[in-house]
Amino acid sequence: MKKIMLSAFLVLFTSVISAQVQNYNVGDVVDDFTVTDTDGNTWNLYDLTSQGKYVYLDFFFDTCGPCQATTPIFNEFHDTYGCNQGNLFMISINNGTDSDAEVIAFENAFGGDFNHAPAVSAEGGAGAVDTNLGITAYPTYCLIGADNTLLINDIWPISNLSTFSNTIPAAANAEVMECSLTVGETTGVDFTIYPNPSSGSDIHITLGLDTPFATVVVYNILGSTVYTKTVSQNTFTIDPITTSGSYIVSITTPNGTVNKSLIVQ
Repeated sequence: MKKIMLSAFLVLFTSVISAQVQNYNVGDVVDDFTVTDTDGNTWNLYDLTSQGKYVYLDFFFDTCGPCQATTPIFNEFHDTYGCNQGNLFMISINNGTDSDAEVIAFENAFGGDFNHAPAVSAEGGAGAVDTNLGITAYPTYCLIGADNTLLINDIWPISNLSTFSNTIPAAANAEVMECSLTVGETTGVDFTIYPNPSSGSDIHITLGLDTPFATVVVYNILGSTVYTKTVSQNTFTIDPITTSGSYIVSITTPNGTVNKSLIVQ
């Protein structure tokens, strides 16, 4: 048992000890990039920095244990400093192996109870950014300044919110600020799934507000649609799902769209 625990520790230690930006030195100007997050928003590095923003990048992949452990702290950082509305901008960049559906499932499962930073999958151009910066271990957290230079090539180890807060440059004039929108208000709709995890049968969904109709789509982890239906009531059931695994339930109403994860055992 001790040998197994030691081996697991060594794998974890090895996966993060060399986690840093390899292709740039601190002080180098980082190449511009443009990505599209899983919500369809497009972000350009130089556009952000031209607004005086300091950009924190989180490089991850969905089955990375240390990524799963530290992602909620990164999202807490994002939430605490205004959800990218202030002088700090946080964005999660996949290593280029995961789809939108897989990144959404990762964020739903491990992102924590905070407003989540934008997340970019392979479909949104994450792989090119990962390659350009030379990321070889995960997670890697780094900071790019408003002058487009690399300020920190590896923020580690991550223990709590203060780990990130202590890296904020004085020149950023960053302030703790409330997000103008909560998670539910951002999407305009909220809902609950129960039971979750589920056996796949008798899956109930309850919408959090009155709406004339809602379109329900269930995706598997590969992004394929396994169920779709339009309903006009606030509480309803969906057809049984017979294959165990992780799914994304996406509900669209006149108020917006929201995605949540569903685990079928």
